Amino acid sequence: MTLDRDAFYIDGQWAAPATSATLQVVSPHSEQVVATVPEGSAADVDAAVAAARRAFDEGPWPRMSPEERIEVVQAFSGLYAGKVAEMADLITTEMGAPTSFSNLAQSPAPWMQIEAFLGIARAFPWEETRPGVLGPEVIVRREPVGVVAAIPPWNVPQFTTISKVVPALLAGNTVVVKPAPETPLDTYLMAELLEEAGVPAGVVNIVAAGREVGEHLVAHPGIDKVAFTGSTAAGRKIAAVCGEQLKRVSLELGGKSAAIVLDDADLAATMEGLKFVALMNSGQACVAQTRILASRANYDAVVGALAETVSGMVVGDPADPATEIGPMVARRQQERVEKYIALGQEEGARVVVGGNGMPDGLDRGWYVRPTVFADVDNRMRIAQEEIFGPVLSVIAYDDVDDAVRIANDSDYGLAGTVWTGDPDAGLDVARRVRAGTYGVNTYTMDFAAPFGGFKASGIGREFGPEGLAQYTELKAIYPTAPAM
Repeated sequence: MTLDRDAFYIDGQWAAPATSATLQVVSPHSEQVVATVPEGSAADVDAAVAAARRAFDEGPWPRMSPEERIEVVQAFSGLYAGKVAEMADLITTEMGAPTSFSNLAQSPAPWMQIEAFLGIARAFPWEETRPGVLGPEVIVRREPVGVVAAIPPWNVPQFTTISKVVPALLAGNTVVVKPAPETPLDTYLMAELLEEAGVPAGVVNIVAAGREVGEHLVAHPGIDKVAFTGSTAAGRKIAAVCGEQLKRVSLELGGKSAAIVLDDADLAATMEGLKFVALMNSGQACVAQTRILASRANYDAVVGALAETVSGMVVGDPADPATEIGPMVARRQQERVEKYIALGQEEGARVVVGGNGMPDGLDRGWYVRPTVFADVDNRMRIAQEEIFGPVLSVIAYDDVDDAVRIANDSDYGLAGTVWTGDPDAGLDVARRVRAGTYGVNTYTMDFAAPFGGFKASGIGREFGPEGLAQYTELKAIYPTAPAM
């Protein structure tokens, strides 16, 4: 079965593109083209925004009751549940995520998000009455923002698309989705499910395109809010445009998170946990905890255990269920990670495992060797800059206060963990590190809780009631004249 596509999803139908330009979806494992899809132009974005604008200004979706919208999204959830495995396979094909990760986070997790948002929407205070100060009561309504531009990245495409599209829909907005050019295929399947669920024409529109067309979408006067996940550099540019236009914006950006290993931690259990929290999705995750902080007294033991753990991980074909580390998404990403591995050595860090070059047994694909650096100073670039690959830096600390200081010594503040035999001590550390999400002897994202970052890791939150509220405007209505 071919994965090729020849149209965009605009205004409830498969619309021919405005130009003949195409995007090639290339397997990061085989380096072979697996699909060809249209490449969106400014004209295609204009058509998508116009459809979303009509659907919001004139269509039924924003005027439905929350209960009616919930019913449609519930139908979408039921259809999505039946396509979880297919969606996971698509994402492994297009971006190279190990199938073990795809079948955990790339597809089941988005479906779990949908179900969580449905529960949140049912209990959400869409309209409430409060006692007034100047009058007997005030009505507070939460209404849709308008037309939302949803811009997900390539690393977890459905996870980040659903985190924007579903709360936007439940709140009554209409949406234009611009998938990353590396990962357009999963959004085609999503569009088919939305259509089958009964989402009205124009409410969701999808145009895959590159950076310049994305900039056109962000600046488009028909867009009321931008929801973006990606690099901090791109987020700064988007924020500047939205600030100039007073356009609503939420940004989930980069991270350089620290995992603090206290001396009383169970080292074997900690290493098993770090395999996921530090190297999930082959290290291509904004929440990856790639700075490993170990006390000077326990430093050699942590470095040795980490080296043994990483060197034992299976690197190879992402379609193989045994694979733990797959390829980078593109050749440019492979080259970027290789440059950081070389930079770390130039800065004086010591390679304990890995280093430059292809992993053993592989002669094609955009792979890098999973690498552990020791003797890393937190001021080194490999400790401060987001590499987005399987590269870990082990940094020594003097005491717990020093560990917290090092963890906070970063432009980012997205995630983190502490590993300890004393949960109370772990909670104390968690409260002191400036990060939007934090785990004690674990790391996860609970869809009932807000997700996002401090500092350069972003603006706003996804998930939970806070994530739904990002797609609403507050309106106060005074039903009676105040007593004078």
